[in-house]
Amino acid sequence: MARWYTRPVVFTDDVKRSLGFYVDVVGFTKDWHEGDGTGGVCQVSRDGCEIILCEDKSRRDRGRLFVSLDDDGIAMLRAAIAAKSIAHKQSWWGMDVIEIDDPDGNQLMFSYPVVTA
Repeated sequence: MARWYTRPVVFTDDVKRSLGFYVDVVGFTKDWHEGDGTGGVCQVSRDGCEIILCEDKSRRDRGRLFVSLDDDGIAMLRAAIAAKSIAHKQSWWGMDVIEIDDPDGNQLMFSYPVVTA
């Protein structure tokens, strides 16, 4: 059976600024960067979540990423929010989520673990 592999692309006005946010604030790792670190496209990842950042000043549209977390993941996110004073809000998107906006207005929505009876 074939396996489909996906990575969302989010657009940014400044890929270096976005890298700083995703790596230094949210804790992602830079996987690769076009042009030996000088290009406008790169990829970041964390715990199996991969995002491509694409600098394109002509793109005004923004994205929303829904990231499902387990108990350990939500605890790590809450610790990072507290330690780094990350701007966030409690929100609702069919369930309770923690919403963090990147510097370009792309939304990261982190869901709480689903509790089953």
